[in-house]
Amino acid sequence: MASAAVEAPVDAISPKTVDQRVVRRRLGPGPRILGTLWIGPVLLLGLWVITSATGVLDPRTLSEPWVVVETAQRLIADGRLTDALATSAYRASLGLVIGVAVGLALALLSGLSRVGEALIDGPVQVKRAIPSLALMPLLILWLGIGEPMKVITIALGVLIPIYIHTHNGLRGIDSRYAELAETVSLRRGQFVRHVVLPGATPGFLLGLRFAVLNALLSLVVVEQVNATSGIGHMITLASSYGQTEIIVVGLVVYALLGLVTDGIVRFIERKALAWRRTLESH
Repeated sequence: MASAAVEAPVDAISPKTVDQRVVRRRLGPGPRILGTLWIGPVLLLGLWVITSATGVLDPRTLSEPWVVVETAQRLIADGRLTDALATSAYRASLGLVIGVAVGLALALLSGLSRVGEALIDGPVQVKRAIPSLALMPLLILWLGIGEPMKVITIALGVLIPIYIHTHNGLRGIDSRYAELAETVSLRRGQFVRHVVLPGATPGFLLGLRFAVLNALLSLVVVEQVNATSGIGHMITLASSYGQTEIIVVGLVVYALLGLVTDGIVRFIERKALAWRRTLESH
């Protein structure tokens, strides 16, 4: 009797259940690897160190990693790098906030209303076809070469991915949810708050990842247009004097900004969408 009681839970597991677990392990992406975001950059850094140490990479083409580290320490000590980083981070953050706010507002107006879509979607698609950087000559004529032009250029680069992915998320919600909401007599406001907005969150977060990338790309360009401060200005001055090591320091800072901000958005995405069952969650 005791033996049968012990064996019962094992017998309760059907072959079909076991097969499903095996298939899931075989077809899924595999076990989660810690620090996935940093593995690729670390391998590139290792390759850079090896090729520089063995002389395969000419230092006139790309400075050695240890020279770049020494240069970064010197720039930090005299305050040039920290001041430039603070200026660049402020520009990128302000442009990102403005772009996200405007893009999200336009997506909600267009995604939740046919009238809003008729008024908004066409102009946004026109803007989508015109790169933000192509508008810089007009923005310079209208706003000059000061901070407003730089921030608005970044915001325009951010606005489009936020709008596109959030709008698609709003319109891509399964119609069965609307039928269920009508069945339980949900008001429109309750339906939007409890069904539509949570359903559009994955699209918004995907757009946010693209928006962060666009903000950094726009930042690199605007800081090299008559700028007097920022990482881009530091790189422009270094290129004028042939200081390759300072140029590489600036590029590394840009790369680190991109990795850190993308990591933050990914973390927010995992926490906000913990309810979804995807391959990423296995």
